[in-house]
Amino acid sequence: MKLVRYGDAGAEKPGMLDAEGVLRDLFGHVNDIAGDVLSDAGLEKLRAIDPASLPVVDGNPRIGPCVGNIGKFMCIGLNYSDHAAETGAAIPEHPILFFKANSAVVGPNDDVSMPRGSTHTDWEVELGVVIGTTAKYVSKENALDHVAGYCVINDVSERHFQTQLTGQWTKGKSCDTFGPTGPWLVTRDEVADPQALDMWLDVNGKRMQTGTTSTMIFTVAEIIEHLSGLMTLHPGDVITTGTPPGVGMGIKPEPVYLKKGDVMELWIEGLGKQRQTVTEDA
Repeated sequence: MKLVRYGDAGAEKPGMLDAEGVLRDLFGHVNDIAGDVLSDAGLEKLRAIDPASLPVVDGNPRIGPCVGNIGKFMCIGLNYSDHAAETGAAIPEHPILFFKANSAVVGPNDDVSMPRGSTHTDWEVELGVVIGTTAKYVSKENALDHVAGYCVINDVSERHFQTQLTGQWTKGKSCDTFGPTGPWLVTRDEVADPQALDMWLDVNGKRMQTGTTSTMIFTVAEIIEHLSGLMTLHPGDVITTGTPPGVGMGIKPEPVYLKKGDVMELWIEGLGKQRQTVTEDA
């Protein structure tokens, strides 16, 4: 299934795409794509619904983040061998973990607004993983059983804030609008292998990132095993799993960063496409 949240920001309604890609309204069956709805039992109830029985959503509504009431927004850094190489960083021995504030989460096509004083705002196409059932001390062999589904995430990053403001990376990752998520939550049964997905990101129509999840240093299963050994993962928690090469900070001889009016477009195989215009905070 491809599950969607649509409507005005903060008032999104649940929906699903039918086999023809038509948006259907799920409200009345569930209140949101969140919490227990993401469990295996919750998703089975949705699979039992004939999409043709659901009302068609008219017009061209805004598409919101594909998960509501996100609990933890966990991010894995330097998780692609080719991206680590372009930054000159050593291959990490364990998954690098940082957090993105939930207030950064926006819809896949909402504007990305650079914060005041930003000079180094960058792009990162990433595979997002949505937890569906509680995970604590799980092994990599059964880790994927705890996944509700997958989505596209743009881990927008302000590199000066991230590296020069003293402290953790979170400062450069958590600015408002820095977490476009969606367009769809694609349930795990539709993703045969999360380690075999192509992805790309364009800025102003120019291809900047081309990659594949096959070059991840730590697989999705290994990440879940590691994180669930540190903390309980709950339904609606989101993990974004790192980015392939081609980010602005890695461009030689001089880095290239976003500016007002730039347009980012990004895609992951089977998970859909995002498009954001860059603006500036007043």
